[in-house]
Amino acid sequence: MENRILSLYQTKNTVFTASEIGLIWGEDNLNKLKASLKYYTNKGNLVHLRRGIYAKLEYNIYEAVAKIYSPSYISFETVLRNEGVIFQHYETIFAAGCFSREIELANGQKIVYRKIKKTALLNQYGVRKENGFSIANKERAFLDMIYINPNYYFDNLKNIDWKECLALAPIYGNKKTEEHITFYKKNYA
Repeated sequence: MENRILSLYQTKNTVFTASEIGLIWGEDNLNKLKASLKYYTNKGNLVHLRRGIYAKLEYNIYEAVAKIYSPSYISFETVLRNEGVIFQHYETIFAAGCFSREIELANGQKIVYRKIKKTALLNQYGVRKENGFSIANKERAFLDMIYINPNYYFDNLKNIDWKECLALAPIYGNKKTEEHITFYKKNYA
């Protein structure tokens, strides 16, 4: 039985769906899989994040965000704060997704998914893939934010690459986006 946990901990991923764990363990009996997951969770070897989502004890929260709802990528305030574009600190993780939803994990971590247009969501320009999740660059996060909230206040736009923003603007299919870019560049950069 301990070989099962070892096989999970040997993978580079830190968050798994129940079906992924079943594949890793070679367990195709759903009842046995559920019983094993409950056993390892109760024993303290796995963390049950949400229905059908499990994690190693030390897991990457961004990877959890990607597993809970897909397609999605880390963006908005999370990226803007990490890149120094806004200074407000948020414990909440913000992500772009195909619908708007706020959830709270068992450990109290809040995740907010904000809906953006599907064509923009699925376009990977300005989004890089990391270990088990995708994350927007600061220009993409800036545009995601002005797409959903054109009057948002940004603390520091000096490091924004405005050419990159203009190149990204067409993925939103919205002429106002370019106008907002020009406005922010002229008044705040």
